Amino acid sequence: MTKKKNFLSAVFLLAAGAMFGIVLVTNYNGTSFSDASPKEIKLGADKSPLKSDDHLKAMNEAFANVAKMSTPPVVSIIVTTKAKKTDEMNEFFHNFPDFKFRSPEGQQQQGAGSGVIVTKDGYILTNNHVVEEAADNGIEVIMNDTKRFKAKLIGTDPMTDIAVIKIDAADLPVAILGNSSELEVGQWAIAIGNPLGLNSTVTAGIVSYIGRNIRIIGDTYGIENFIQTDAAINPGNSGGALVNIYGEVIGINTAIQSTNGMYQGYGFAIPIDLAKTVATDLILHGKVERGYIGVSIQKVDETMAKANGLPKAEGVIVQDVMGEAAKEAGIKEGDIILSVDNRNVNEPNELQTMIAGKHPGDKVTVTLWRDGAQMEKVVKLKARTDQKGISLNSDTDDETDNPTKTPASIVYDKLGFTVAKADPKILKERQIAGGVMITDVKQYSEAFNRLLRANDVVISVNKENVSSVREFDVMIKSKKPGEAVLMRVKSADGNARFISLMVPKD
Repeated sequence: MTKKKNFLSAVFLLAAGAMFGIVLVTNYNGTSFSDASPKEIKLGADKSPLKSDDHLKAMNEAFANVAKMSTPPVVSIIVTTKAKKTDEMNEFFHNFPDFKFRSPEGQQQQGAGSGVIVTKDGYILTNNHVVEEAADNGIEVIMNDTKRFKAKLIGTDPMTDIAVIKIDAADLPVAILGNSSELEVGQWAIAIGNPLGLNSTVTAGIVSYIGRNIRIIGDTYGIENFIQTDAAINPGNSGGALVNIYGEVIGINTAIQSTNGMYQGYGFAIPIDLAKTVATDLILHGKVERGYIGVSIQKVDETMAKANGLPKAEGVIVQDVMGEAAKEAGIKEGDIILSVDNRNVNEPNELQTMIAGKHPGDKVTVTLWRDGAQMEKVVKLKARTDQKGISLNSDTDDETDNPTKTPASIVYDKLGFTVAKADPKILKERQIAGGVMITDVKQYSEAFNRLLRANDVVISVNKENVSSVREFDVMIKSKKPGEAVLMRVKSADGNARFISLMVPKD
């Protein structure tokens, strides 16, 4: 009896299992998959019809080829710094949020950047801010193939944020250096580096601006003429390569502007033409031997052009002559530099970059606009000196205006400022022979927007020296509505500059 029960139980379990199996292989409408072979199941659509597009295929291959060719010469750089307080390091690197340190305060700190191999025997181009604070024997280079080398610091140039280091090696992969002067906005740009601890990272975008000045180099002689790109640049990319679609290095990735220290749409690279010149000097001499004209300059806009009788807004105006090279060539305050060696100049950093590639003793031909006419001056560049070389002016006598006829101050409501007699002590402190004092500037007025400020001393109007309020008033009123007036002022910090104001029509 027991055997019969066991037999019946077994039959029941087999039947139940068969029914359960049928449920598992049956779809929701009751149709069994047993009628369809698994080999006939098709996932996805047919291959993309775009694969036959030769243009897309060529573009795809181009990016892949650029990555293969350009990645090996880009290295990772690990820097161990001298022991410094955290706040000191933060102050030094606050302009470069793409380079970070990590360690307790008061101890040596460590950061990571990138570099580009430029010679087979181990010279590597990178950023000054990556290696400048390195401790002795504190620079390590990690190659694309993971080999490690200790590197020696060859030289740095804070004015361009370029540095050169060297490793003891041979037959290294060398980057192809392009020509940044041929760049155009809209061209492809590919950033290669080691961001966020991720080695050999490639990102792509376009050149979104050429000649950007983002004011991160804390020196009046700092040369900022950055290539702006939307190829993603993040912490660790500093010193890496920005290349074009042909795999040529067109820039050295340097900085980002960000609210959180990470990529937010654009980064900046030093043009390779400038980097090559600096690197050559550093390799040959250990320092940069750079020529200077010795002028303080400002962009010319429409109002400034009109004030100088220039047909259109172009060039840069000489605010101050600070060096012997400019003086000896006959360049004067108020001259507008239109071109250098037949290359147009429309931004201060354009002129700086052109001259940065020259050396003391080199000669350049400068085309000027002065007193309604063009002229040329040949300038023999000199080495930079920190002395401005401005001759001292004699003390001024007290103003001789008759107080019954000339007011102590005049308010120019439409222009938005007030002028008064200058204190002789202030004139003496600022080494000025004569002038009148700006005592008040109305916020958001024409004068305010053109950067005239209270306590500025007006030295000249329309390139004629002014020594009294009466003279100043006559000069200002000589301009008709719609015309522009040109004033040369000297501020409390001792810097002189030109300011142009448009006389309102109403």
